[in-house]
Amino acid sequence: MTATRHFLLAAGGTGGHMLPAYALAGELISRGHRVALVSDDRGLRIPGAPAEMDTHILPAGRVSGGPLGWLKAAMAIRKGRRMAIDLIRTFDPAVVVGFGGYPSLPSLLAAGATKRPRVLHEQNAVLGRVNRLMAPRVNAVAVAYRNIQRLPAGNEAKLHITGNPVREEIIAIREDGFPPLPEDGIFRLLVVGGSLGATVLSEVVPAAIAMLPRALLDRLQVVQQCREDDIEAVRAKYAELGVAAECASYITDFPDRLRWAHMVIARAGASTVAELACAGRPAIFVPYPGAMDDHQTYNVVDLVDAGGAIAFRQPDFTPAEVAKHIQRMALEPGALEDAAERAASCGLPDATRNLADLVESLAAPPMMDVIRVGAPSVQRTSASGIAAARQGGE
Repeated sequence: MTATRHFLLAAGGTGGHMLPAYALAGELISRGHRVALVSDDRGLRIPGAPAEMDTHILPAGRVSGGPLGWLKAAMAIRKGRRMAIDLIRTFDPAVVVGFGGYPSLPSLLAAGATKRPRVLHEQNAVLGRVNRLMAPRVNAVAVAYRNIQRLPAGNEAKLHITGNPVREEIIAIREDGFPPLPEDGIFRLLVVGGSLGATVLSEVVPAAIAMLPRALLDRLQVVQQCREDDIEAVRAKYAELGVAAECASYITDFPDRLRWAHMVIARAGASTVAELACAGRPAIFVPYPGAMDDHQTYNVVDLVDAGGAIAFRQPDFTPAEVAKHIQRMALEPGALEDAAERAASCGLPDATRNLADLVESLAAPPMMDVIRVGAPSVQRTSASGIAAARQGGE
């Protein structure tokens, strides 16, 4: 039995911030708690929010655009902080959880002003700007990777490896295991480039496939996400090669496609990396070179080190190199299965539960430990770590 508490979540206006917040909200609600979420109007348009969750829009300026932009941002953050203080006093959350992005900042500042415990969740292997700013001021920092970059010095004891929440449909893929690939069986390749596709994948992957031997082409099936501007050219190239291929600007049934695939070629956003690791699928990653602080490059370090994936800098992502890797993985006995097992070893399928456990632990006074006997502990987080977290924001 867990006593009911109120929790306030605050997240930036992108899917990378909002979806983990939605996952935590759903888990906390399922445990009998009340949850409210703060974001901007862009964030609250992202589908997937639990119906039982209250939502609020607060001002939060983006710190950019020179001195005038900074001044406008400071005024918006100050206004948002005042509104967040009013919300906290009304809603009375036991813990405030920030998921990064500028819309999370006013609520985290307000939580400090009202003496509420604060937790950060960082989806990437590099702390974002708001999380870097707030890390010294919070009780705990939940992360998804062992190798965390840009954490302010002296805050290492606050780290808790919970993982990135992933969908239940992805966890089910992990439980199903890797699809068999007989020596003469169909080799299935999934190519995804983030929410909108990536032109570099549309240019390089078909050219790489054109270099494969005919016997492998006859066994190959491809599902590729492309930008709208690229899709017809990609279809034409696969048709010319006689390769069975399906191209789409958006993959609506991604969990089904991931279950189907033997290997994936993808960008390296936090959600993509977490889902491939959780599902246990070998991958070729091409980190987006324009990502802030080059965080996509760091996102894949754990998977690459484990042998579950390889990564190419975009200038090195050439048809010849990609063709060489596809051919080796498809034809070398056991290569795919071994890489899949290594990828799965990096997956954290209990991430949502781990994060909820951490957040609950900061809400409950020590006497509540008696009530919570038997609750699952945070993965890779010790009892001493929880105690340190309770004191970390004081």
